Amino acid sequence: MNIVILHKDFRINDNPALFYASLSRKYLIIYPYDSHYWMTNGYSNNQFNFTLECLKELNEKLGFINTKIHIFEGNLSKLKIWIERSHPECLIHINQSTDVYYYRELLFNFKKYFHKTGRIKIYENFGIQIKNYNREIWSKNWFRIMNTATLNSPLENIVKITSTLPTLEQFSEGLPKIILSNSSFQKGGESEALKILDSFIDSRVNGYSKKMSSPIEAEFSCSRLSPHISHGSISIRFVYQRLIAALEYSEYKKDLLSFKKRLHWHCHFIQKLQTEPEIEYKSMHPMFENLRSESNSELIEKWILGETGFPFLDACMIFLRKKGWINFRMRAMIMSFASYNLWQPWQKTSPLLAELFIDYEPGIHISQVQMQSGDTGINLPRIYSVIKQSKDQDPYAQFIKSQIPSLKQINTTNLHNAELSDYYIAQIVDLNSSSKKARETIWSIRSSRQFKILAKDVYSKHGSRLLRKQK
Repeated sequence: MNIVILHKDFRINDNPALFYASLSRKYLIIYPYDSHYWMTNGYSNNQFNFTLECLKELNEKLGFINTKIHIFEGNLSKLKIWIERSHPECLIHINQSTDVYYYRELLFNFKKYFHKTGRIKIYENFGIQIKNYNREIWSKNWFRIMNTATLNSPLENIVKITSTLPTLEQFSEGLPKIILSNSSFQKGGESEALKILDSFIDSRVNGYSKKMSSPIEAEFSCSRLSPHISHGSISIRFVYQRLIAALEYSEYKKDLLSFKKRLHWHCHFIQKLQTEPEIEYKSMHPMFENLRSESNSELIEKWILGETGFPFLDACMIFLRKKGWINFRMRAMIMSFASYNLWQPWQKTSPLLAELFIDYEPGIHISQVQMQSGDTGINLPRIYSVIKQSKDQDPYAQFIKSQIPSLKQINTTNLHNAELSDYYIAQIVDLNSSSKKARETIWSIRSSRQFKILAKDVYSKHGSRLLRKQK
């Protein structure tokens, strides 16, 4: 018998582990629910709710091919013991997943154990390259993977599998009431992902390359596929091939090409964590390690709650907490403010921010956090001005007023400049002096010869070769 272990790929189409396990026509599908995992670096009920919605739809589709999802409550180490006791001769199928340290270590030991007996098959996923990794030809390999034919749906299970494990339905009934879906969050599931993809490619992509920066327009004009891609309710290869097909007839080629670049970047950033797992906690450039050695819990709390005294930044935080999503530029500004203006260690702020995102993807999030904190060594430090972003992205203060109704009557100029006297929260930091100090500190390190030598090593591991090749 084959066993499929689900972690993030909650789809019936183009799912390597599920498809290849089904070829035997006798397979058991298990989702390990590990409560500790959902409390590790950046994870929260926000993402679990989405996962549960994806699982429920997948389970419904699997019912049509005579199978269903069973739940094992425990981590992979405990699952290994259960498998050996219950199905000692099974062949295990699992898709590779680049994840946080907690899961990564469990997966490594799980694979190591079953590799000894040749009873496990691991499938590369997302365009992330595990075997024969070579950054020099990474992009070439990525395009090759993206252009490979997608896999069909799994074959019907010809044997009704009985198991002592509870079904997904039984498991769901026992979940505590605290796990409730937020009605303003995006919904999970493969059918929802396909619907969103079609609406984006066919019409919403119009103006994408410009509108993606605005928190007002981005909610509609961005693809909104990120939670589906990060949870695997749609494969990035399927998205890529749908996009390529659309380029033949679409009126919005420029916008589609802009989105195509972001699909490539998605995997490029995840590959960094796959290649060097230590960056989850350590700076990519060693000279930035311990740069921000002290943290201030009061400042961090005001930042994450949207109580900084800067209306635009606070509005972004309020929107994020409400929706579980915000566009990329605002994410960069939020993180830049925490690292440069508040001068807080990203290791403290990163997981708190990640917990709010339903599309939390550790490889992307951690890489971007380091980039917006100036710690990579291969990206120029960019200190986002909250006031400039407010004026550029919300010129009429429409977004600010929609998120903070108490400021509706305030003059737009005063809102942008955060000059509100007693009408609003006091500013928790001086923007000009904090930006100046951060800039001087960062560049004093970057100007040294040793910094440049070490930066070459960082580039060798993580730098993109795509633009260099295109030139």
